[in-house]
Amino acid sequence: QVQLVESGGGLVQAGGSLRLSCAASGRTSYVMGWFRQAPGKEREFVAAITWSGSNTDYHDSVKGRFTISRDNAKNTVYLQMNSLKPEDTAVYYCATSTAYSTHPATYAYWGQGTQVTVSS
Repeated sequence: QVQLVESGGGLVQAGGSLRLSCAASGRTSYVMGWFRQAPGKEREFVAAITWSGSNTDYHDSVKGRFTISRDNAKNTVYLQMNSLKPEDTAVYYCATSTAYSTHPATYAYWGQGTQVTVSS
């Protein structure tokens, strides 16, 4: 019904930048979010944005470094990641929810994920 495809991941050195994209097929919900999951770790909230793009939220660990945005005409959400740290290494997923939440369980549709690796 809804397909989300992430892209833009890769290998970067600490302090570098990446921009992740999530292209959606089908109607996205009110909230689009980014989550990440490292091996052996729980999936954690990174950032979220409402449909209008005027309301955003970030996990404290990425606040000031990451910026979430969306282009509704392209049905795409972005995550600009600056000043990357090794602890940012994870598979990054985009997802959509009908309501704002930081909990993965409330997001109904997910992409396949894109690997972000930050070397020190």
